[in-house]
Amino acid sequence: MSLVELASLLLRTEETFSAYLARINSVILTPLLQSGSFENLDLFLRLNEHFHLLWDLTEESCRTLKQSFGSPECISVQDFYLIWKADLFLDRYIQYFSTFASFAVVQGFEHAARIKSEVWKSHKPALQQFLADFSLDASVAVALHMVLHKPFRDQLQQYTLILSKLQGSPGQCPENETISYASNKFAKLESFVRQVLDEAGLTRGLWKSLGHKFTDVLRIPERRLLEDSQNLAVLSSTGRSDRVLLFNDILVLIQGSSFQSFDLRLVWVEAAGRDAGKCAVRIITPEEEFFLLAKDAKAQAVWQWKVNQAVRQALNGKRDFPLWCGDGEGSDPLSCRHFSFTFRAEGKLKNAAYEGEWCLGKPHGKGTLMWPNGRNYVGDFKEGLEHGFGICLIPCASGDCYDCYKCHWQEGKMSGYGICEYGNEMVYKGYFKDNLRHGFGILENPSSAKGPFKYTGHWENGKRSGYGIWDDHERSERYIGMWHEDQRHGPGIVVTQSGGCYQRMFHMDKMVGSGILLLEDNSVYEGNFTPDLTFIGKGKLTFPNGFTLEGSFANTSSQGLQTQGILNTAGEQQDEQMCKLQLGQKEFPVEMRWEGLFSQFQEFIHSGCHRDTEEAFMGFHVQTSKELRKSQEYLFCQRENEEVPVKVDILEELTAHQDQGTLQNYLEQAFQNSLHPLGKLLKMLSLAFQATYSTTGASRHLLTMAQEEVKHYAEKIWEFYLGLRRLALERKGGPCPEDPENSELNGPNAILPLILPCFYPDLFMLYMLYHEKEDDLYCQGVVELSQESDVKLLEFLDVRKHFWPLKDLTLTKHQRRSLVKDRCFLSATDCLRNLITTVDPREKLDILQKTYDEIAKTISRLLGEEFNPSMDDLLPLLMYVVTRARIQRLGAELHLIRDLMDPTSSGGMHDFLLTALESCYALIQKEIQYHQSWHASQNS
Repeated sequence: MSLVELASLLLRTEETFSAYLARINSVILTPLLQSGSFENLDLFLRLNEHFHLLWDLTEESCRTLKQSFGSPECISVQDFYLIWKADLFLDRYIQYFSTFASFAVVQGFEHAARIKSEVWKSHKPALQQFLADFSLDASVAVALHMVLHKPFRDQLQQYTLILSKLQGSPGQCPENETISYASNKFAKLESFVRQVLDEAGLTRGLWKSLGHKFTDVLRIPERRLLEDSQNLAVLSSTGRSDRVLLFNDILVLIQGSSFQSFDLRLVWVEAAGRDAGKCAVRIITPEEEFFLLAKDAKAQAVWQWKVNQAVRQALNGKRDFPLWCGDGEGSDPLSCRHFSFTFRAEGKLKNAAYEGEWCLGKPHGKGTLMWPNGRNYVGDFKEGLEHGFGICLIPCASGDCYDCYKCHWQEGKMSGYGICEYGNEMVYKGYFKDNLRHGFGILENPSSAKGPFKYTGHWENGKRSGYGIWDDHERSERYIGMWHEDQRHGPGIVVTQSGGCYQRMFHMDKMVGSGILLLEDNSVYEGNFTPDLTFIGKGKLTFPNGFTLEGSFANTSSQGLQTQGILNTAGEQQDEQMCKLQLGQKEFPVEMRWEGLFSQFQEFIHSGCHRDTEEAFMGFHVQTSKELRKSQEYLFCQRENEEVPVKVDILEELTAHQDQGTLQNYLEQAFQNSLHPLGKLLKMLSLAFQATYSTTGASRHLLTMAQEEVKHYAEKIWEFYLGLRRLALERKGGPCPEDPENSELNGPNAILPLILPCFYPDLFMLYMLYHEKEDDLYCQGVVELSQESDVKLLEFLDVRKHFWPLKDLTLTKHQRRSLVKDRCFLSATDCLRNLITTVDPREKLDILQKTYDEIAKTISRLLGEEFNPSMDDLLPLLMYVVTRARIQRLGAELHLIRDLMDPTSSGGMHDFLLTALESCYALIQKEIQYHQSWHASQNS
């Protein structure tokens, strides 16, 4: 047939079909809608809507074809609305027949036939005539069913016939592919309609055969029966009397008068193992696992395939086209899914609602778990258990607050680093193991009813054990020492805010044996004493003036402290060793103090520095309670237009910084970056250091402990850096780095100046307290010497006159050179004052070098030739500059430089200049001591 003849045939077909639709609308649909409310009216309204959409589409097809016949010689495939709008035709017919099938499943036509309204009765004659035209001799219900689907199926057959003739017409045209596509789709549509109606018939028959107890609960319009164990035998492993029903959305097991249903979106199907029998299908659901036992391999294969395809279609939210043989045929559903489910079975998750990712019937991936009592968890899961990072809120017993846990989890338990904010305002930041505090951690309660406290140290199985620091704010004292089972146990040091300090052995929180008590007036007591620091038993008391009292001490409420012993007044002033006695080095070896903190970073390196485990080992940003809760609320929300921070691969970065020049810059940036492992480690160490030595812990008797601790930090950080670098080079396939001993880089000495600013304020305070007496004496000397004019001071210090830069002085007419002060060696004086502006010992030594250079430059200008002063010449000149610089805590500065300077500077120019400055410091003290002795002798 020619294209014109086929177009004419299609037009006649469309016109005839449109006329049928008009009659159906006037005789059946309109009267039913006018009859008023009836059962399943909403579904009937949807059917009526899809009917009119089809009718409109048919009318549009007619209009397009009629327009084309205005010029028959110009008719083309483009005039066939059926072809170039094939997908729209398919959608309209699929929607119509799907809704029609749903209406049939719920026996909508039977209910419609029984309508008793006058409107419906008045249209009965017209309906009977209409049915007679269709040659139908059946009940009204059956007639309605036939009239509302048979003409549509006949029309589809006509479409398929016309398309096949058009496809087989002679000649080739560019639209052949489009025609072939439309023809193929309409052939599938016919198969789809047939299958949809067959499924509807089977489902309708099932609802009639089941009792109302099942039907009332299970029957919904869109639900279709896909397989029945009465048709294809299969039994459930939960009981041999089961009937198994597979629907398009649920799997149902009927046992007597009860049943179980399983949402297919949360059903996993696997081939059964040998122990379950040869012909079994394994079914996995969130709360139950069972087998479908078939009689033979064929039945097993059919059930496994059908359940898998039903699950896949349920997850996709649509049926295949056509059913059972669509594009997804043979493909299994994804093992990992996202869905919501409420647990009902007994156990930890009873009544908990979970929304998130699943795998093989268990929460796996990211999700949210909420209990009715308000408890909830947002985070990572693995095989049904909390695993990875997560935030958990647990309501307190009072019900008006929550305990907030932001932690890492392992197999359902807190494990790794976490921050916990409790409802009573107590906060813990540290490591967990099996839900208990374990490893390094900080517990603080700033507003406890029993008194605010803070503990920084090690934990074991939820209790304080090992080395730790306890701040008792109520008693204003700090305990530094060993713990066991939440009790002070082993050697310990107690520092009071008033300045007292003692070292003692403890056994289960009680002091035992003798100890050392350092009093505020610099007296030292060695012996036994009570918790309120009262002497008792044998002991020795050494006074600041060197007198000693050794004997037996007792305390009675009526007579106070009593003693029997020997008072030795022959001793001289108490020596420096006793006055500045240092505590703790032997009792708490520096390598053992924060072993639990360093071990986490070592484990991170040994684990390969995987980024997904980094926070579990090294912690994360400290947040407030409000931020913790907010981070939980938005943890997994998709937010548009929000930049996600990109994590830098630290190992990749490390390989680009191997020479000394770029290494220092890299380390500086790493220490300042709170996300870098080295930055996190430094932050942890600074918290531990502050907890030990700041405020209450600022005791001069702890200086050596603090000093060796800072040096140890530098060594450990360098060790971790080398471990990271070694791992980075191994990953990249490069050569392994040299050992620290053989490396040109002096690691710990390069690290120390970079980390010192974090510890400097507290460390320098200890230096000031330790050298307080000498600095006070030095300051008195500087004050007295500073009163002298430049001329008198230079003369007093025995500076050679040809070194006096007096010609640099510019005097007014009212000034005399002999009275002018602070005008000589100004550049050197200003330079030396910069000593207090830096914390780096290297920079302090550089400042001292510049001061020397300025002195030499001034003398060279006076002499007119280059001059390098010897020690004999330099010392008086430097004493003049030191006096005019008026640096208050020079002794603390000098000792800090000497203790922390790079050992490679020993014997060099820096060492020479530092020795000269130390000599000036000592000479100024001796000068004031001489003056004080002279005045004392004159007064006597």
